[in-house]
Amino acid sequence: MSAVPQPLSDHDSVRAVQWQRDRLRLLDQRQLPQAEAWVECRDAGEVAQAIGDLVVRGAPAIGIAAAWGVVLAAQRGDAIAQAVQALRAARPTAVNLMAALERMQACVAAGADASALAHEAQALQDEDLAANRAMGAMGAALIAPGSGVLTHCNTGSLATAGFGTALGVIRAGYAAGVIARVYADETRPWLQGARLTMWELARDGIPATLIADSAAAYLLHSGQVQWAVVGADRIAANGDTANKIGTYQLAIAARHHGVKFMVVAPSTTVDLATPTGASIEIELRGPDELLGYAGQRTTVAGTRAWNPVFDVTPHDLIDVLVTERGVIARPNGAALHAVFARPARR
Repeated sequence: MSAVPQPLSDHDSVRAVQWQRDRLRLLDQRQLPQAEAWVECRDAGEVAQAIGDLVVRGAPAIGIAAAWGVVLAAQRGDAIAQAVQALRAARPTAVNLMAALERMQACVAAGADASALAHEAQALQDEDLAANRAMGAMGAALIAPGSGVLTHCNTGSLATAGFGTALGVIRAGYAAGVIARVYADETRPWLQGARLTMWELARDGIPATLIADSAAAYLLHSGQVQWAVVGADRIAANGDTANKIGTYQLAIAARHHGVKFMVVAPSTTVDLATPTGASIEIELRGPDELLGYAGQRTTVAGTRAWNPVFDVTPHDLIDVLVTERGVIARPNGAALHAVFARPARR
């Protein structure tokens, strides 16, 4: 990889959540990278279905999509409370979904009509993009020139309003010329790393190497990686962090091998109402996601499967948390309370 700084715009070409005035257009992430297909949602129920079916995924992106779902309900004259209930139930772990719905409900309570709600949803989407760019710059500034990075799952433009959280740090670090090597693990069972992160990186001209999930510890042992950079779906008040299944074991391996571990997430991911990671509801999905792939059975009949799609990394395994409000080294309860107990400026 070249160490010559490059324009950020060269590495930021994807927008997966697009508002079309009377419908929501979503890039169908189930079909990538084989096909770039779009799903159009015309009511809140269809948005909730798209979230549950993983048409749209990633904590910030599903919050943004849910906000537009509320707008669709208002435009159609549907019951907002029922729409919010359906959207809230679509996926339980990511707090961004709940935060976005609470923000939209506050607007409804204040008398907002469909037009005002659309303005609020657009503001939420714009704020996420701005936050991602700020986090990218702050995270990249922590990385020494010539470093290798490993990322888990997909935390890029597909999972956000654009640019990405952890992948935004990689984009910014590559553009600045400080990241020399990028690795992405495959991220079973939905292969978000293999299918989505590699697609984003290839599309934006960032060379990367794919590894099996089970190769991560050996890669860290090799000395080729100085930072593991991941996103988050919910951060408890003490700094414990829920993220895609496999993050916890990566954090353990990183600590053992002296590799720094960075969590990158917007402030909406921090949930001070959840005291520790033990209080985070972990989504369990159906066993079929483990028993086969792409409609083909890969296990013997009668096989049972346990399929949690998130795990919780204890805060003492996290070296740094990057949000748009700043960088927090060794995030713990006191540090998070000092930063997030006060309201954000808007």
